[in-house]
Amino acid sequence: MIIYNVTTNVDNGIHNEWLSWMKTEHIPKMLATGHFKEAKLTRVIIEEEMGGVTYSVQYRAHSREGLDSYYQNHADTLRLEVLKKFADKILAFRTELEVIEEFTAKVK
Repeated sequence: MIIYNVTTNVDNGIHNEWLSWMKTEHIPKMLATGHFKEAKLTRVIIEEEMGGVTYSVQYRAHSREGLDSYYQNHADTLRLEVLKKFADKILAFRTELEVIEEFTAKVK
């Protein structure tokens, strides 16, 4: 399983607008591409030296091939939407994570 992780630092001045847009527009569009099984939106719990608030969205890809297809067919369009809307008010970087194994706690 591959996780496509997008970490974004958001300027305080647009924080609420960005968060609402992510929940109602961007994440649903990402899932609608058909290449991801789910998404998890999290806030990074640190105080940024540069200011702002940092979030991570983890999209679980159906497969490596699906993620590659997302890159080829959808990534440029969706990234451009983000840049047009928020320009220099956000700073994002992307990583790919390979799930090696998952563990769950045993209930006592």
